[in-house]
Amino acid sequence: MKSKRRLASSLAFLFALNILLICLVPLLPDAEAASYRRGSAGSVVTQIQTRLKNWGYYSDAVDGIYGSRTEAAVKRFQQKNGLTVDGVAGPATLAAMGISAPSVGSQTYSNDVALLARLISAESRAEPYVGQVAVGAVVLNRIKHPSFPNTLAGVIYQPGAFSCLDDGQFDKPVADSAYKAARDALNGWDPSGGAIYYFNPSTATSAWIWSRPLIITIGRHRFCA
Repeated sequence: MKSKRRLASSLAFLFALNILLICLVPLLPDAEAASYRRGSAGSVVTQIQTRLKNWGYYSDAVDGIYGSRTEAAVKRFQQKNGLTVDGVAGPATLAAMGISAPSVGSQTYSNDVALLARLISAESRAEPYVGQVAVGAVVLNRIKHPSFPNTLAGVIYQPGAFSCLDDGQFDKPVADSAYKAARDALNGWDPSGGAIYYFNPSTATSAWIWSRPLIITIGRHRFCA
């Protein structure tokens, strides 16, 4: 009789523990699951492209770079499979593809470097190295500023923020120097002096940008508050 009671108590405890774990899972930080989007690069992106190509969603080169065409292919896959159509290969989309993404930590930092380097290269690959770091610093300064999104991807993909996302420069090969510049910016180097804007005076068409207080000029870019 006592053994039956102990068994019943143990089963009740295990049942309660499972319920507790189920309730806690949604509360875990989003950072526990990696996601891949336009600007990401690496082996997981290669897997994504390979599977999409094998299934007929993607017809371009498998190069490990998550560009606009990979994004479009992911959207087609998501739509076909009843997933949220956002072009982001997050946990649900990766699971549907049968891909096990690595957990974050160093992976998150690696993704941040890749995304920031792509933006730096597209915006300033012809600029001096310190100017490339300064462009990266502007992106990071915006994350901390209340007028901008508070994530790296949010700042970079904010509509109208960077012309390179619309003119095709963002999808071009990334300059080697841009990766080093991205790491230096992420590690705290800010040659811009805290700027949240920059522009090339020879190509700028907005009268408003000229009204921003100048902090420093580096190469062909004016960095402003």
